[in-house]
Amino acid sequence: MVTTPQQCLSCQKPVKGRVDKKFCDDYCRNNYNNTLKGTTNNTIRNINNALRKNRRILEEVIGNDDSIKKIHIDKLQQKQYNFKYLTHQYTNNKGNIYYFCYEYGYLQLDNGWYLIVKRND
Repeated sequence: MVTTPQQCLSCQKPVKGRVDKKFCDDYCRNNYNNTLKGTTNNTIRNINNALRKNRRILEEVIGNDDSIKKIHIDKLQQKQYNFKYLTHQYTNNKGNIYYFCYEYGYLQLDNGWYLIVKRND
């Protein structure tokens, strides 16, 4: 019985050794797996970066002294706040929905104004 040698999944060179071996060495195995996971990791990394940026913007807006501040949407857009990314929502007893990015959140008010809050849990 003649068997054809397996090819490395990464570099396509012949693989020597066990019959079920898929890679010629550790470098090729790591390279192959990193390439597979790269797209998923980039997506997660981009979302985490957007969340961190949003948090940093809200932190700058509210400052160290305040736990509540009112700001117009123009200022948030100028700082490139991305309303698409948030970590959770909170609905108070009045039915108002606060959108949070970690411990900082906002409530949409009238005429383009937002109430920025910081939760101290």
